[in-house]
Amino acid sequence: MGLVLTAATACDGASGGSGGGQAAKEWKAGDCAGPEKSSKDGYLSMECDDPGATIKALEVQDGSFFADSVQCPAGTDAIISVKVSFGTGDAGGGIPSKTVCGRNLSGDHPGDAGAGGGQLVVGDCVDDSAKEVPCASGGGGKVAALTETAEECPSGSEPLELFPSPGRPYDAICTIRA
Repeated sequence: MGLVLTAATACDGASGGSGGGQAAKEWKAGDCAGPEKSSKDGYLSMECDDPGATIKALEVQDGSFFADSVQCPAGTDAIISVKVSFGTGDAGGGIPSKTVCGRNLSGDHPGDAGAGGGQLVVGDCVDDSAKEVPCASGGGGKVAALTETAEECPSGSEPLELFPSPGRPYDAICTIRA
């Protein structure tokens, strides 16, 4: 059994994560990881002072098969699914066991409100198709609220109604002019 941890999946342990024989790691806030060289999207658990470390866990949640049900705190730059795989498997397979809400160790923080990345939060900007864009681009509207229905949007805001998604706590993005 191995643990896989990337921005879609990531590996646990010093040996790369997919093979058997390594001890499972219990992720907690404050743990760090860096890119796994043998996987395009993989991350490997490492000490925070390791020169290869690129992210630090802000919060660790239970894993989920529904990506939209994961709601990380503001400032999350990367959402990493820790998956348990049995046998040799690949980094994309496995059963979600934990989700790591990570913050870049560098000064680059796309998860900050308005920066155009990370998880959608109040203060971000979206285009007409509800895709997050940097507020500095001047396009789209600024997110004033995320609500279950368009009717719940604050007065003066324009709702963007989304197709329902299992686990996502909102189906409407309430926007104002950016």
